[in-house]
Amino acid sequence: MSYAFPPGGLPDQSGDPAANRAVLTTAYAFIPASVQRDIVTSHFPGWEGTRAWVLARPLSGLAETFAQYAMEVQPGGGSDAPEPDAGAEGVILVAEGTGVLRIGGKTHELGAGSYAFLPPACGWSLRATSLLRFHWVRRRYVPAPGLPMPPVVVTSDRAEPVRWMPNTDLWGTTRFVEPDDLRHDMHVNIVTFRPGGRIPFAETHVMEHGLYVLEGTARYLLNTDWVEVGPGDFMWLRAFCPQACVATGDRPFRYLLYKDVNRHPALAL
Repeated sequence: MSYAFPPGGLPDQSGDPAANRAVLTTAYAFIPASVQRDIVTSHFPGWEGTRAWVLARPLSGLAETFAQYAMEVQPGGGSDAPEPDAGAEGVILVAEGTGVLRIGGKTHELGAGSYAFLPPACGWSLRATSLLRFHWVRRRYVPAPGLPMPPVVVTSDRAEPVRWMPNTDLWGTTRFVEPDDLRHDMHVNIVTFRPGGRIPFAETHVMEHGLYVLEGTARYLLNTDWVEVGPGDFMWLRAFCPQACVATGDRPFRYLLYKDVNRHPALAL
């Protein structure tokens, strides 16, 4: 298994800007790995030795429920107060390196493929023990009457099975929480297609998506456009944007997927 991450750096002056294929439409944004460079990084208060690529943020008219970052932390860097919003939940997936995650007095050693769900106000901190690169999804938690806050989950990609779709072993999902656990208002999963696997219809639904390609290649339908995608490419889909996928190449195609679930749509904007 491999986990792509922004390449950073800066192309030389011979590069063709039009060749990068970055697109922003009213239905989706496509941010290829080739434009995830050093000059678009941010540095956050409360984080030491850290830079971040902000790939998605709530944006009126596009996807409005989440933010998604790629975080790069130097050895010894990190944060003792990483989440500035007391009402925010988060998920991290480690792409590379090692670190120590502390939550409520418990310590967890992180490596490539480590996954953590972080409920609001759980008091987490993170320190890198080598160069640490990880994906971070944040969302303002939406409570539901009669349901408690979801618990901390710390696991790994390798520890969880791929659950294949009905009647096929070519398309499946690694689910880190159960889909019918109504304490959760978002799912951040890994979707896997073996070579030749596909979404055999144009999914069109209310859920917003962030999709970061971890490995492999595919042709991905975004609204009316078929886009060639590969490791490190990011797709940002608004509600009801049609989508489908056909895996290409000779290795699995996998991506990290965010979606909002399990809550009534708000009736007032």
